[in-house]
Amino acid sequence: MASPQTRGSLANDIWRACDILRRDNNCGGIMEYIEHLSWLLFLRFLDAQEEEWETQAKLRGEDYQRILSGDLRWGIWAARDWPADDLIAFVHGKLIPHLQALGGDPLRETIQSVFSERNVIVCASGYNLKDVLTVINGINFHSQDDVFTISQVYEDLLRRMGSENKDAGQFYTPRPVVRFMIEVVQPRIGETVYDPACGSCGFLAQAYLHMKRRERTREDHRKLQHETFFGQEKKPIPTLLGVMNLVLHGVASPNVVRRNTLEENIRNVAERHDVILTNPPFGGTEGRHIQQNFPVQSQATELLFLQHIMKKLKPRDGARCGMVVPEGTLFRGGAFADVKRDLAEQFDLHTIVSLPAGTFSPYSDVKTALLFFQRPGPTKEVWYYELPLPEGLKKFSKGSPILDEHFAEARELWRAWAAHRQGKAKRPEPTERSWIVTLDEIKAKGYDLTARNPSRPEGERLAPPAEILASIAEREREILSIVEELGQLLGNNGNAED
Repeated sequence: MASPQTRGSLANDIWRACDILRRDNNCGGIMEYIEHLSWLLFLRFLDAQEEEWETQAKLRGEDYQRILSGDLRWGIWAARDWPADDLIAFVHGKLIPHLQALGGDPLRETIQSVFSERNVIVCASGYNLKDVLTVINGINFHSQDDVFTISQVYEDLLRRMGSENKDAGQFYTPRPVVRFMIEVVQPRIGETVYDPACGSCGFLAQAYLHMKRRERTREDHRKLQHETFFGQEKKPIPTLLGVMNLVLHGVASPNVVRRNTLEENIRNVAERHDVILTNPPFGGTEGRHIQQNFPVQSQATELLFLQHIMKKLKPRDGARCGMVVPEGTLFRGGAFADVKRDLAEQFDLHTIVSLPAGTFSPYSDVKTALLFFQRPGPTKEVWYYELPLPEGLKKFSKGSPILDEHFAEARELWRAWAAHRQGKAKRPEPTERSWIVTLDEIKAKGYDLTARNPSRPEGERLAPPAEILASIAEREREILSIVEELGQLLGNNGNAED
């Protein structure tokens, strides 16, 4: 096992590679140098993985057809002492075009999807690229210690990217939130886990770590490597980052594809899953051609994703989901109420956790909640929990982020609720931050699911200013969305009259 000093040295080497990329003319910001580092790490890992697959095939008396062979192998081109200009010419003229033309099986198609339809960022300076290759060649991808260390450094890079680049925040969910959701949903080996908006694959990577602890047999290992994790992502950069994140965490063949999830007509869904874990994008809008794929049409992406998720869960008892939604999803009426009625009637919406302002800071101050539901329905009771801010803190922020320890009470109270649902314990009593609402109460309010804590009566005391501001921002977003929908309807009517 590598010593702590060795692991520290390895982490320092990766940060040194980042420093080299920062000074390159083609890598001006954190998005660019993380993308560059990602595809290089991916090819280095692929080379090590292909060596193992080739060895295993020989032991079975079989031939293995390499994805990258000849001078395209990392061990050949990345180890060669190139003239700087020749190295850049090789990468641009031969390596990248080959990667963009791959196909024929799921792994090759995944690689092709993350390298195609865009200009892959390559160092402007061949000297900088050579220095980075020297660092990466020092990593032993056959060593679990080295790979684990790199996965930790990579996760930290993704977190920093979300903090330093507001646009990047849309595909980075704070890992304490992810881990809590996985603890509630409890994915098991033999089940498929799907994220329809996987971004940097934080949910899938953490689900893998959770499930791997229960791996006992070769069949368990095979299932986790090839048949368990599925993701879709609309944008190319997060697709690359997500594939690399899963690879570094130990999933050799991730089933991650670049695709606009909402383009699938949910009336004709073919592939379904046992478990869905996701933080789908919200605040965006979709046009009519996308909305037509859904029974309840709306411009709001969060409502379309909720319908997609409901349809993508397998029609079996125990199929379940944990997802992040903006607070507006809980209280909005109209099309939102229609979908929430379907959710309550077709599924068991058993838990809603209200998160405090700043949970997704600095790239979003919109207040959010966690929904947990499963088959079969209908819903009978919903357990609510209002996650508090630490004492003395007005909101979570970049300098004071949400941590695993902040979910300690939520975990304890959730276990009591879960035991009751399984018939192992009595119905839990309400607490200062948890309460239970019946389906009849929800129906009476027009399927308004807002987390109104009964221990904090209206008017007794105001919510924290940061929470009030976040709620105002969410309601402004709701109003703008309604105005856009009205404008679209008026525009369509005007066209009809013409």
